[in-house]
Order: sequence, then C-alpha cells, then structure tokens
Amino acid sequence: MKKEEHYLQVAIHKLLCYNNVFHFSVPNGGKRNLKTALALKQEGELAGVSDMIVLLPNRVVFVEIKNGKIGKQSESQKIFQKAVESLGFEYLIWRDLEDCRKFLEILTNL
Repeated sequence: MKKEEHYLQVAIHKLLCYNNVFHFSVPNGGKRNLKTALALKQEGELAGVSDMIVLLPNRVVFVEIKNGKIGKQSESQKIFQKAVESLGFEYLIWRDLEDCRKFLEILTNL
C-alpha cells in the first residue's frame, strides 16, 4: 500500500473506532515471500478485495481506500466491486477523510 493510502486508512480506522462502527481491514497485498504468498492463496486470499469491511445491522459495506483523485482501481478491484454489487452489497470508494465523515453523518441521520 502506498504511504498516502496507509495514512488515510489509519485516519479512517480511528474515526470509525471513535464512532463505534464495527469494521476491519483486509490485509491483501504487500511484499511476501513465495512460501507465504502460496499459503495465503491456498487459504483463499483473493486479489481485488476491498481494503475495509464495515458491518452494520443487516448491512455490509465494502470500502476501498484510494488516495484522492490520483488513486485508481486495479482491474481485479473492479471485478471484485461488480461481484459484491451483484450480490446486493454496497461498495464505496473513499478518497479522503471527508468521505468517511459523510458516511458517518448519514448513519447518524437514519
């Protein structure tokens, strides 16, 4: 993960925690040796999975973190998004902390 996206994801994680939103990250990617990469693939690791998953009552939201307007989805991320949406789940791309704040504001107004 690029440093900018790392820092953005850390800030988003802190904001979600502060607001008691149950979520977790999906640590796909990063440098791994061949043995570890093979083991993860055998366990079901899937390219393109979103960076975070937010669990709400009767609602699952998959969140991809991208750095501002610069960050672009890979082809595997686009395929994952289509699969998630075809199953009726939400897939969001957050490009800054304000995207997370807007999401939280909508949650509090429900």
